[in-house]
Amino acid sequence: MKKRMNDAVVGIAVLAVAGALLASLAWVKQTDFGQRRHEVIARLRDVGNARVGNAVVIRGVVAGTIQAIELAPQGWVHIRMKLDRTVELPVDPVVLLNESSLFGEWQAAIDSRSALPADQEIRKEISEASGERGVLPGASFPGIGKLTAVAGQIAGDVANVASRVQTAFDDQAARELRASIKNVSDLSAVLAGTVRAHASDLDTVAVQLRTAVSSLNRTMTSVQRMVERVDTSAQSGDLRRIVDNVTVASAELRRATTQVSDLAERLSKSEGRLDTFLANGDSILAKVNSGKGSLGMFVNDPSLYRRSDSLLVQLQALIADIKANPGKYVRLRIF
Repeated sequence: MKKRMNDAVVGIAVLAVAGALLASLAWVKQTDFGQRRHEVIARLRDVGNARVGNAVVIRGVVAGTIQAIELAPQGWVHIRMKLDRTVELPVDPVVLLNESSLFGEWQAAIDSRSALPADQEIRKEISEASGERGVLPGASFPGIGKLTAVAGQIAGDVANVASRVQTAFDDQAARELRASIKNVSDLSAVLAGTVRAHASDLDTVAVQLRTAVSSLNRTMTSVQRMVERVDTSAQSGDLRRIVDNVTVASAELRRATTQVSDLAERLSKSEGRLDTFLANGDSILAKVNSGKGSLGMFVNDPSLYRRSDSLLVQLQALIADIKANPGKYVRLRIF
């Protein structure tokens, strides 16, 4: 009886140890018993330090675990994730692998493509991973180690630059820098004195400029008024009547110009005739003055003038005698 009890205790102990081992193994593999789950596959170029059993997060809530990480053709890596059946994936989902803590723990975050960070490398990886049916595109953020290495490299570059600056900035450079600062100070003092000396000139220029601007404004106002008047005249028909009057005046001026041209041509002809007449008159006067012809002799002979005068006197005496004694010269007989 006692032996049977010992065997039962040993069997129970073995079963307990086996159960504990199975429970520990299930816990390590993140195995969930009694829960209905579905599988989601993501495709990435690199998974970083992600491991099987890492959490899958949707909008900050743990929705599943990573079940397997497998190499795929053409340099891709597939991550198989188990999610709860009740979980709904975001619209146009993508997978981002990143560190969830400073202790090296990673997670797979499922989010919408529109919520991707403004990182060109991440967006490029997501775009390259897209296209396979039933597989979510994914990308991996750099880990703390990579960031630390990059930061160390940047720190080294800064140290190199600082050492070069220190080498270049010796005592001679310091003296030259102080001299340059002094020169700048002197130049500032000269500029300040120049500004103070010409402040009144600047005020005068400003006043003249304001006056010029005022004159320009008045001119623009006058031009605007003139344009408004022209516009009003054009709308009321005055401008059209002015144009018609100018057209009529142009026609009249054209006819007057033609008449003046004709008159000028006639005057030219008359001038030729007058020149001929004057030439002939000059010739006649020359002959008269030289005593040629009867008129010339009459003009140039004083005795002829005296005879003509005495003839006129006698003629007047004869006319007076005829008037006084008509019967002496005229006889009238009636038969």
